[in-house]
Amino acid sequence: MHAKYQKKYDSLQADLLALYDELKPHDEVVLNKKQDENTWSVLQTAHHLILAEQTSIRYIKKKMSFNPEFKNAGIGTSFRSAGLRMYLASPFKAKAPDFIGDASLPEKSSFWEVVKLWNATRDELKELLETMPDDLLKKEVYKHAFGGKLTILQMLDFFDSHFKRHRKQMRRTIKNYHFVV
Repeated sequence: MHAKYQKKYDSLQADLLALYDELKPHDEVVLNKKQDENTWSVLQTAHHLILAEQTSIRYIKKKMSFNPEFKNAGIGTSFRSAGLRMYLASPFKAKAPDFIGDASLPEKSSFWEVVKLWNATRDELKELLETMPDDLLKKEVYKHAFGGKLTILQMLDFFDSHFKRHRKQMRRTIKNYHFVV
């Protein structure tokens, strides 16, 4: 794996393991509780993040299977990536696409199911990064639904920003549950 991929992957993994430690002490009733019909539970939010990573990995694998010519990343790619990260750091909300949104999220699940699924997804990501040719480092290989075409490193930046945004949401959900109860 290229050193730049390794560094970002390791950071993503450290954040994920810290999240597991944060969530583990909570009862599954708390982790499955929605504040209202228009919000996600903690475990639904986790499933959303997993689905976002899974669909991104599948996209790249499918794209790579065609052996296409990828465009070089440029200033536009950097602006799109920065715009996506800025949006994810903002308080503004957007409806998630159906394939990673309400229609695709389980009503209930268990913490350990989420851990198993997320670990398998991260194993798949690691395998993808280990097989990614170095000459694609600065190519627009990934396509985000809102952010457009990005590099693999920018995809990993998206995973990080997306994770951090929803980790805050999970923390608020847990805090609000304990405040109400």
